[in-house]
Amino acid sequence: MAAADRRKLGQHYESMAKDYLTRHGLNFVAANFNCKCGELDLIMREHQTLVFVEVKYRNQQHYGHAAEAVTYRKQQKLIKTAQWWLQQQGLSPYSTDFRFDVVAIHQHGSDINWIKNAITQG
Repeated sequence: MAAADRRKLGQHYESMAKDYLTRHGLNFVAANFNCKCGELDLIMREHQTLVFVEVKYRNQQHYGHAAEAVTYRKQQKLIKTAQWWLQQQGLSPYSTDFRFDVVAIHQHGSDINWIKNAITQG
């Protein structure tokens, strides 16, 4: 699959995840934040908590659950990118309530798993 097609597919599933989370009470803040550290798919807010969301899609589970694609290395990149985003917003990671969630999508969106606090720092 060409890179442009993969990006378009990724945007489709990120939009699906955004709609899913919005239906479950979260508010949209931003999407596709990029910096030298990496990318944040979605940034949402649940009450006073900022939620950095990694969206993963798998058509089939032959290669494992979509959430398993969030490796330790990917987690470290997400943490650094979120810290950079917070800094750009004038927020401190020490005094701002935030968490990392994963939305794993399977079977063309008929199976959506929302994993809260999927990534912990440290």
